[in-house]
Amino acid sequence: MPGRKELPSTLARSPKKAQETWIKAHDSAVETYGEGERAHRTAFSALKHSFEKVGDHWEKKAKRGPSDAQARKSTPKPGKTAEGVDTTASKQHLYDTATRLGVKGRSKMTKGELIDAIKKSNRKATRKATTKPR
Repeated sequence: MPGRKELPSTLARSPKKAQETWIKAHDSAVETYGEGERAHRTAFSALKHSFEKVGDHWEKKAKRGPSDAQARKSTPKPGKTAEGVDTTASKQHLYDTATRLGVKGRSKMTKGELIDAIKKSNRKATRKATTKPR
């Protein structure tokens, strides 16, 4: 199974269902498009329908559906994404996620600012989780 070998580190720290979703979508996309970036984009698009990135891992969303404009596309093209943040979630949900991640200044942020702050916090947590101590 090529998808299991290609599993991103954030998914290795995620629930088994998230891993299975990504692997199944990736393997199907490899059969259709061949190995590479397009297969990865397709797998992440499928994953974003049921999961959202929180910190250094993926968590099940309360409501199924695409998380951003890129995830709405059946075959996403390269472009700007919300990096796993569920942009369709309520501002309250985003605020609660930002609280869990320790985002400072969140009480005065707009929905768009919360999305950007969560993306930044997620990138930081992923970097920290994947950086080996010296």
